[in-house]
Amino acid sequence: MTGPAAALERAAREEGGRILATLIRHLGGDFTLAEDALQDAYADAAERWPRDGVPQVPVAWLTTAARRRAIDRLRRGRTEDGRIRTLEALARHEAKSGPDDQDSHEEEADDMDTQLVDDRLRLLFTCCHPALAMEARVALTLKCLGGLDTGAVAAAFLVPQATMAQRLVRAKRKISAAGIPYRVPRDAELPDRLAGVLRVLYLVFTEGHTASSGDALSRDELCAEAIRLTRLLVTLMPDEPEAAGLLALMLLHDARRPARVSARGDRAVTLDRQDRTRWNAELIAEGDELLRAALRRRAPGPFQLQAAIAAVHATAPTAEATDWAQIAALYDVLLTLDPSPVVAVNRAVAIGFARGPQDGLIALAGADPEGRLERYAPAHAARADLLRRAGDAAGADAAYAQAIACADNGAQQDELRARRARAADSRS
Repeated sequence: MTGPAAALERAAREEGGRILATLIRHLGGDFTLAEDALQDAYADAAERWPRDGVPQVPVAWLTTAARRRAIDRLRRGRTEDGRIRTLEALARHEAKSGPDDQDSHEEEADDMDTQLVDDRLRLLFTCCHPALAMEARVALTLKCLGGLDTGAVAAAFLVPQATMAQRLVRAKRKISAAGIPYRVPRDAELPDRLAGVLRVLYLVFTEGHTASSGDALSRDELCAEAIRLTRLLVTLMPDEPEAAGLLALMLLHDARRPARVSARGDRAVTLDRQDRTRWNAELIAEGDELLRAALRRRAPGPFQLQAAIAAVHATAPTAEATDWAQIAALYDVLLTLDPSPVVAVNRAVAIGFARGPQDGLIALAGADPEGRLERYAPAHAARADLLRRAGDAAGADAAYAQAIACADNGAQQDELRARRARAADSRS
């Protein structure tokens, strides 16, 4: 896809969260109206850009169009609404300064204690307000800030799409009913709000690092946005080791991005087969330094432990030189802090390399007692690899087939097919 349609898709994917965050601020925290107005703007662009040409600054065009559409929707409501005057004043300012200056200024910081004035940061903390359930906070931010559709958010939570749609509606209603303010919390409030924000950023990065669907392995713009916002948090809260740990984790993973796909870009490349000369040494050094500084505070948390695991991988000169015993020990501690089935699966993989495939299979058998990972492709892929190494060729082949069936990402599917084929070739 090329031309106006591609430009619109790119602007929506890369700038949609930014536009929505600004609209929500101008509309007094009205998520639904902001989302509807933005969708109207996308429809206008789909009609006009093929005829008039792609604007020089697509994000400015879309923001202006969305504001106009919000005014239209408010006027159709036939009520006196102060938001109309605010939006009209912005429109008059833009008419004088031109669309290229549209994002060149911010509102006054109001009564915030911090001077970090960023619409996406406001949106992040609003979505992560403690009045919302933790899963609702994460899901709403993935939807609004990350630009994911409801299906992708549902995949991140391993729940049906209809269930996630209901959660998102309830979360937005809760924000409106509770009068949750659209602002960055004051300094005194920040520590209590951090855990939810970190989890949100982690899931945004995770979706970017390995997309839950589509043909591409990653969504680089989501990774970049998660890293950018996490850097802001580290600046805002320099004494919080978990914030630094999360940033370290992101950087250590992002350092491997150039080597994670094949030369043609159509297939994922597993860690053990990656060309380590293509890893970003500067990001690895920065991540390692951040991690060491965080650990010196002697308050280890889940993100610091995950970063420590990533650092062992990132600093190993070869796959064969990886210290799997250390990684397995770190997963033992992580599982006590974050007893999730995904962590348990990763721990089983580490045990399989540190102690042997049979021990790994035993650990994997107890990783998911509630069956939450039935459709989780990496769990089936881990079982397939362990079975292959244990000499169970038929069992491995069946597990690879199940992993392929569960994978929604095209690059992952291709990589799993290649692993299955290599396993079959090794038997012949």
